[in-house]
Amino acid sequence: MQKNIAVILGDGIGPEVTQQSIKILDAVASQFNHEFNYTYCLMGADAIDKTGNPLPDETIEVCLKSDAILFGAIGHPKYDNDPSAKVRPEQGLLRLRKSLQLYANIRPITTYPALAHLSPLKSKQIEQVDFIIFRELTGGIYFGNKEVNEDHTRASDDCVYTRDEIERIAHLAFQYAQKRRKKLTLVDKANVLETSRLWRKVVQELAVQYGDVTVDFLFVDNAAMQIILNPKQFDVILTENMFGDIISDEASVITGSLGLLPSASAGNSSSLFEPIHGSYPQAAGKDIANPIGSILSAAMMLEYFGMLEEAALVRKAVDWSLSNGFVTRDIDTVNYYSTTTIGDLIKDYIDNKIPSAVNKNNIALSKSTII
Repeated sequence: MQKNIAVILGDGIGPEVTQQSIKILDAVASQFNHEFNYTYCLMGADAIDKTGNPLPDETIEVCLKSDAILFGAIGHPKYDNDPSAKVRPEQGLLRLRKSLQLYANIRPITTYPALAHLSPLKSKQIEQVDFIIFRELTGGIYFGNKEVNEDHTRASDDCVYTRDEIERIAHLAFQYAQKRRKKLTLVDKANVLETSRLWRKVVQELAVQYGDVTVDFLFVDNAAMQIILNPKQFDVILTENMFGDIISDEASVITGSLGLLPSASAGNSSSLFEPIHGSYPQAAGKDIANPIGSILSAAMMLEYFGMLEEAALVRKAVDWSLSNGFVTRDIDTVNYYSTTTIGDLIKDYIDNKIPSAVNKNNIALSKSTII
């Protein structure tokens, strides 16, 4: 199978972790006789520095013509620390979401037994945690009308949703729930917000079409508490843009490291795949960033292509790496391996070059050669 992939390396550690994902995709292509063609594009601070625009038109054109987009991260302190900056890296990402109608952000939250000690929660609370958050991505308060008066004493941000915007992501969430444990939780604030009441009304009406899925409802403040108290209760969480932004970051710490978690942003014609972590500029160029989130995002891309066996192999390789202690510094500050080494090890697993017994002393930092 042949697929055209737009690659946006972005800022900070984005290029380093994304290159590991490409390494893994190339290994998959070799093993399964696929052909992945990559076109590299600009976005974020890197694009501003080179073109003055956080999202050049050429990037949008390439993304629209591609089968999927593999994305690193964006952001830079020189913009974060300048409140007067008129052009910001994040503007590029918001515009890309709108231009490609990437309306559903999908974040799986999965825990790994070998890393249970890293979670801020007790081990018994995170055993077998496996849920997925569907966050609406192109509506709500982030895209509503914004106003501030002349003397900056009053400001407003409109939160607007339409039935169509809610229906399209709700259908997707219901369909995922049918393939999983058949439970969907809508997170809203329907006791206060009109937009939330519309969400609840639409989801209740759609639930009739998915009779095999159990639906429950939680106010966002209670949901934030329940994610910590009993994360195992969740299967599929559906919510609006801002609530999803907040609770997905909250849920991400359950695993023990932001560097482990992937995500997908699904659209009408294409989808974008990215790790949930930021650009982490302090680590850029040091070969210490965790590439697992990006590699698992590539696995989600393979699933999107219908390559289920290939995606399962990538996940198996990641599990092998974590279970055997081949991790980056964010997970183990003493016995850790470089970004490149982790990528090489996972590639070697996919290439079937890992022996049944591994002597970790034979694996040098930044090298995956097993002697």
